[in-house]
Amino acid sequence: MGYRISRIISSFVTLTLVLLAGTTSINAQLSSTFYDSACPNALSTIRTVIRTAVSKERRMAASLIRLHFHDCFVQGCDASILLDETSTIQSEKTALPNDNSVRGYGIIDQAKAEVEKLCPQVVSCADIVAVAARDASFAVGGPSWTVKLGRRDSTTASRSLANTELPSFTDDLQTLISRFDNKGLTARDMVTLSGAHTIGQAQCSTFRGRIYNNASDIDAGFGSTRRRGCPSTISVENDKKLAALDLVTPNSFDNNYFKNLIQKKGLLRSDQVLFSGGSTDTIVSEYSKNPTTFKSDFAAAMIKMGDIQPLTGSAGIIRKICSAIN
Repeated sequence: MGYRISRIISSFVTLTLVLLAGTTSINAQLSSTFYDSACPNALSTIRTVIRTAVSKERRMAASLIRLHFHDCFVQGCDASILLDETSTIQSEKTALPNDNSVRGYGIIDQAKAEVEKLCPQVVSCADIVAVAARDASFAVGGPSWTVKLGRRDSTTASRSLANTELPSFTDDLQTLISRFDNKGLTARDMVTLSGAHTIGQAQCSTFRGRIYNNASDIDAGFGSTRRRGCPSTISVENDKKLAALDLVTPNSFDNNYFKNLIQKKGLLRSDQVLFSGGSTDTIVSEYSKNPTTFKSDFAAAMIKMGDIQPLTGSAGIIRKICSAIN
């Protein structure tokens, strides 16, 4: 009898330990101090790389913010977007929303290489992408925020999810709201994060349809200006011609993006639908009048986006290089 009780107690203790281990892995939390002991100079090293890159090309700030966004919306913030094509991986880099469009991979690789010199296989590529977005924002006059750290890198990617879950420049308002809601982000978060289009550029192929369709939701003068730089004839050369998303201050992180929408000067359809008689008009109006609120909300929304399904604890890996599995 004593032996049976001992066996039962032993089994119970074993089960409890297994459950606790699982709970620890599931509930592992991101922390802003994650690397304070393991790699104390990691963040300053990343910041130096990002500042140098943005000083050489202001547009890179927008690209690095977008890279973080496109990573988090597919499988969560796990650096899956950085993986190259292999026999077992269908790279997200070649998905329609990313192909010949998403930029900044080389800058992340450079930051990773510098951090690896300090602390080999300690800092994840997913965290570097998140920190780079923050540093890029600040480098062009945007807000800074405390980045939560401790993400690990995926061993998989999903081109199919990238093709179906990332927002499109042709999306209507309800589709955009739905896409963000699927990731735990509100309509306000969606408008706020769209404000990243206050910097950066878009290819002619993404806005040609808008500027040539004589729609009532586009300012005539703005449409004429954009047509001069984006020929109606479809060709590889024409499709790649660039235009600033914010015609007024394209290299500064400010609230002119929202002022432009009120004037019907949104470059992409997915921009202008935010102010088109729908439920988000009041948010656009608010941000157009209050840049401080916009910047504060943007920082909060970026932190919230960075919380989308991170791999933590024993999940995932720390890649040696960001484009490949160890």
